[in-house]
Formats: sequence, C-alpha cells, structure tokens
Amino acid sequence: MTYSSNKKFKKNVLNTLILACLAGQTFTSYAATATEADIERLTVTTQKRVQAIQDVPVTVTAFTGEMLEQLGIQDLDVLSEITPGLIIQEQSPNNPGFVIRGITSDSGSAQAAPRVSVYYNGTDISRSRGSYFELFDIERVEVVKGPQATLFGTAASVGALSVTTRKPQEEFEAGITAGFGNFAAKNLQGYLTGGQEKVQGRVAFTYREREGYIENIAANQPDLNGIERIGVRPSLRFTPNDDLTIDLVYNYEKNNDSGTSFKSRRFAPTGGDTSPYSFVEASGSPVAAQVFGKDDLGIERTVKDINLTVNWDLNQQWQLTSISAKRSFDSLEVFDADGTQAWFLEFAEDATGDQFSQELRLSYNGNKLNSFFGISYFDEDGSQRVPFSTEESVFLNCMGMLPLPTPVPCINPDGSVNILTPLLTQGQAQLLPYQGEYQNFGENTAYSAFADFSYAVTEQLELTAGIRYVTEDKTSRYSSNFGNSVLAGVPLLPVASTTGQIFSADDSFDSWLPRFNALYRLNTNLNFYATISKGRRSEVVDVSSVNSSAGVVPSVNEIAAETVWNYEAGFKGNTANNRLRYAVSMFYQDYQNFQVTLQDDAGNFYVDNAGNAKNIGVEAEFKLAVNEDLEWFTNLAWIDAKIDDDSNNGDLAGNRFRLQPEYTLGTGLLYSRELNSQYRLNSSVMYTFRSDIFFEEDNAPVAGFDVSQPAVQLTSLRLGLEHSQQNWSVTLYASNLFDKEYLVDAGNTGGAFGYPSFIAGAPRFIGIEFRKTFM
Repeated sequence: MTYSSNKKFKKNVLNTLILACLAGQTFTSYAATATEADIERLTVTTQKRVQAIQDVPVTVTAFTGEMLEQLGIQDLDVLSEITPGLIIQEQSPNNPGFVIRGITSDSGSAQAAPRVSVYYNGTDISRSRGSYFELFDIERVEVVKGPQATLFGTAASVGALSVTTRKPQEEFEAGITAGFGNFAAKNLQGYLTGGQEKVQGRVAFTYREREGYIENIAANQPDLNGIERIGVRPSLRFTPNDDLTIDLVYNYEKNNDSGTSFKSRRFAPTGGDTSPYSFVEASGSPVAAQVFGKDDLGIERTVKDINLTVNWDLNQQWQLTSISAKRSFDSLEVFDADGTQAWFLEFAEDATGDQFSQELRLSYNGNKLNSFFGISYFDEDGSQRVPFSTEESVFLNCMGMLPLPTPVPCINPDGSVNILTPLLTQGQAQLLPYQGEYQNFGENTAYSAFADFSYAVTEQLELTAGIRYVTEDKTSRYSSNFGNSVLAGVPLLPVASTTGQIFSADDSFDSWLPRFNALYRLNTNLNFYATISKGRRSEVVDVSSVNSSAGVVPSVNEIAAETVWNYEAGFKGNTANNRLRYAVSMFYQDYQNFQVTLQDDAGNFYVDNAGNAKNIGVEAEFKLAVNEDLEWFTNLAWIDAKIDDDSNNGDLAGNRFRLQPEYTLGTGLLYSRELNSQYRLNSSVMYTFRSDIFFEEDNAPVAGFDVSQPAVQLTSLRLGLEHSQQNWSVTLYASNLFDKEYLVDAGNTGGAFGYPSFIAGAPRFIGIEFRKTFM
C-alpha cells in the first residue's frame, strides 16, 4: 500500500468512527419509534455467565449461528474476515494459523505451547494440528481479545476463540441443505432434534467436497487445494429436573483434502510459468507410500472429541459446573515443499495428539456480587514426525553442492529434471533414493486454580478482579534418523542423527496470571470499560541433537516464558430499541521474551526468543438496522504490531509481526423482504479489506523472492428466495466475486533451502443451495 492510500484509508477509518459515534446519539430518538427495526439482542457467556454483550468489560466479538448461515460462512478463515483483530490462515486442516492482534499461534511442534485458546463447547482444543473443525450447526461464536487466562486458561495469552454448538431440544425439528457449484463442489448438511421432557437428542452432519482449483499436471497426482470433509455430531441432553442439565456431545470429523499448492517461483512446470495462480507440476516422491505411508499429495486427518458438561443449579444463586472432555487427532499431510517436478524436497508431517481435561467451577450470582472459582486439570500427549525423501543427485545438484566442471541446471528450460546419478556412479546406479526423518514429542500436564469476582460498587460502577495460578510439568523428546548419503558421505540434511535414539528433557513451571476490569454505565445505553491483564505463553523445553567429540548428544534449550501485559479501554453502546449497536476499544500490549517460530537449514521448525515487542491498536464494530428489511455491519481494526527496534533483539529488531495486516475492514449488508404472503427475498453482500502483510518474521525476501502480500479486497454475495409457509429456500452464492488473485502464504519449508514456495488463495466460487426445514 502506498503512502497516499495509507493516508486515505486512515482518514476513512477516522471518519467512519466519528460518524458512527454521532449516529449513536442521532438515532437514539428516532429508534424509539422504530421497534420493527430492532437488531437481535446478543448475549454471550464470556465471563462464565449469560450477559448482554455490552455488559462484558472486555473486547469481544460474537456471532450467532443464524448470522453465519445468512452470510454462508462455513470456514474459520472466512469468519476471521469480518472479525476485527482476528486472522485465521488455513493452509490446510492440518495447518491452520490463528492470529489475534498480531500474535500468531500455528506451531506444529509438540514441544511448543499455543498462544491462542481455541475452545469447543467449553473445552480447550488449542493444539494446532487438532484445532481445525467444520462450522456446522453452530449456536454461537465468541472471539475474545486480550489475555484471558482467568476465563479461558493459559493458552489465551493473547485471546480466545470459543465456539458453542447447538444443543438438543424437546420439540421435533429437522433440516437439510444440499448444494453444488463450480470445481465440482458438492455439499450436504443436516440436523434432526427432538425428544421428551427429560431426554432430548440431536444429530447434525456435514459433507463437503470440491476439486482442487490449482491444476497439477504431474502424473498420478491430484489437483491441489481440493477438499473432502465429513463431520458427524450426535448429542444428548438429560434434564432429570429443573435444576440439573447434562449435555453429552460426540464429534467426529474426517478430512481427505488434496495437497496444498506449494508453487516454486524459481522453476516453471513443463510448458508453464512460475505464477502461483497457474498450474503446477508437483510430482511428489515416487516412494511416498513406503516413506510417508501415503502415495499421493494430500491430507488424511481424523479428529474425535467427546464432551460431558453438567450444570447443576444448587439454588437461585449457586451453580456447579463440571466439564469433562477427551479429544484425539491423527493427521498425515504429504507435501511437495519445492513445488516443482523434481524429486527434491519431498516431506510429510505425521502429527498425533491425545488430551484429557477436567474443570470444576462453582458460580455465584447475586444482586451485587457475581463470581466463579474452581480448579482444572489438563493432560496432553503429542508427537510430530517429519519424514523426508529425495533423490541424491537431484538434491545435491539443486542445492549447488556438486563439484561439476560445468554447472548443470536443476531443471532444464524444457521442464525436464537432470538426474546425474548414472554419470556420478559411472553407470552403477540409475537412481539413489534417500530418506530420513526427525520427530519431536511433547507431554504436558497442567493444574490450575482460578477465581474471579465482579462487584457492583454502585449502580453505575462494577469492578472485576480475577487470578489464575497454573503449574505445569513438561517433558520434551526428540529423535532423528538420517543415514549418510552415498554421493556426499554425510546426511543430506544438516541433522545430527540420533539413529532413532530418543533424547529427553523435562522441567516444571508455574505462574500467577491476574486480570482487573472496571465497567462504568454512563446510562442505560452506553458503557465504558478498562482492563489490565497478564498473559503468558509457557516456557518451551526444546530438545534436539548436536554433534560433539563424544558423538551425537542431546541439545536442550529452554526458552523463557513469553509474558504480556495488556492495557485496554473502550466503550460499548446501543441506541434505544437497539437500532444501532457499536463498540470501540483501544489497547496497548507490552511483551517480554517474545517467542517466534523459525526454521533451521533442515526445514525443522523451532521456537526462539526475539526479545521485547510492543503492540498498539484500535478496534471498532457497528451494526445498524437501517429499516425493517436491511441491516448493515462494519468491523474494522488498526494494529501496529512490531518487535522493538532494539539491537538486543537481533536481526528481527523493528520487524512487523508475521501475518498481521496494519488495517482490516469487514462490512456487509443483510437484506430480507417479504414479496407476498408466501415468498421472501433473502440476500447478503460482504466486503473485506486487508492491508499488506509479511509471511515471514524476517520481513525480507527469501532467496531474492518477495514473500509478502499486498493489500487484498474480497467480495461475497448471496441471493435467495424463501417459501415461508413450506419452509424451503433456494440460494445463489458467489465468494471472491471479482476473482481476485492473492496469496495465502509464501516462504514455507522450501524457503529454508532457498526455494520459497507460494500458496494461491481461493478463486471465485459460485454455486446454488437448497434448504428445507421440517417442524
């Protein structure tokens, strides 16, 4: 973005804020007579009790399931496009990245802790490779910004994403949605619920399929960025009496997506070019089945989750809540890291995880005092295995490591790959396959005790104080197995091979994490709030291997805990009859021992200490009922997130946080109008803007290739006809309406070897959906 466009955007943001705040006063008198245009009053459970969203003294963005359906949002990354301060990058279901206010949580290492809490029906599922899920049959989504350890546990060092699914009901109801679109897209979703006074049930399912939108001309390989995802969620609700509610929810999801479109900018596919948006020739490894356990590029991922939640009203003021959950995931992704037709940088990632959690919480709701306190237990056992496959002469030649009198290109202009093994072995071998792997393991057991108190000092002033004490036992393990290359005489990757031996280290840590909030009700329609809170990403016990005079020995590096103090103030309000709802917040965050995820020369990701960092920003949300048929919403943010420009912070000093745009804007219109007594027109349009971002912490080109993304603007549209008496509807939809080209990521594993790869974002998707509800 140029200086002039930056200046223009800042001016537009400022004007929007001023006009919206003025509108908050102007519409007050008018809305008193416009009850038919009342916006749905939104309640959340952010503070472990049901509250109107304007009464919560933290910055929270919430969406109902109905709004997600109106906008056609089924993916987490699309949800983030209309949520200020939230970015979700979805390379694949195996590799989502959650970014809240510039802080990224996407490490696949089993040794590193998440930064962003992802909660599913009240349970922490933050581990990266197990945190993706389909958005179907959703009751509510809440995105809480700022450290929230008291509310959401230790992973909420910068915020939390909390998703609640719909629960069973006594009345019979069922629904089915079916659709198809371009790229052979098919989708089928549905639900069925009903029961008796004391037992109710619900089952919901989703199936989505779409061919890849990046053509892959390599033989026996699929087109890339295709999806095949299935999810089933049966649930039971027991209500033996008016005071006791027991919810049992089981969730099963299976992903069988085609590979991610890593595309080289250095070498073109046969007959093609190096554009990330044109076809690719990702051939993968010819021995993938033996080395990786999967013969083609793509993801095989299974997630299983069971949750038991018990809410017991002891009396009118006291409630006991128990949440027990078990979750497991097994995810195998095979990818071509060099993005070319060469048998060069072929990798896979095999990640597994098992976790169990238990929380007991006692809540008190009084006239002036509201509080909760309790204990929690969390146990996690995970691993990440990264196997590697290449052909020796191809690898050494592409890396420029062959002492040839006349250099030979890695890939010829006609697209053919130079395999020099017959020449180098004087005809004794045609191919020299090479393989190896490294693996990390992590075990984490955490015990917490927490308490939170909100007291109404006066009718206008409410003060909140909370604290969580956490103690953690961490064990990290590492192993690698890389033999010597025939041609080079040493391992091809710069790894000190343990020949399969597992190295281990462990340690224990503890911390106190407080929060303080003040809420001032200026009047019945406008509240001001301020908050101070501390967040922490726990210490990392990083175990690897190193060569020494005594042979290969363990290398243990303990990365200090990342801590952040968050200072925030804002206001939330609505006009009379709730015609206009608005919220504006400003924050300042001070980080110590800022942790970054980097990549070594072997393509292995690791965590390092980048020193101190500062983060400031403004977020705003507005929703207006223009009339009884039309609603308008706008969410925007300005975030200046940087590592301190201090020489003590090394090469990253002064750099912007990766994946975080400075400016974001999401706005849309929801239009619904009765055409006659039977038919209703439903439509929505959504526009999003994101300024430029860096994909790497270095903020610099990789091997001479730019790994950033200029500003992106996307538009989505839905137009539907509903039969209100027969409860069916037909909807036409288009996402990325103007077919904009943009990148999802750049650099990636290939960047560590000087071959950065680039992932294209989704093109225009169009389709039609049919929905029928039975009551």
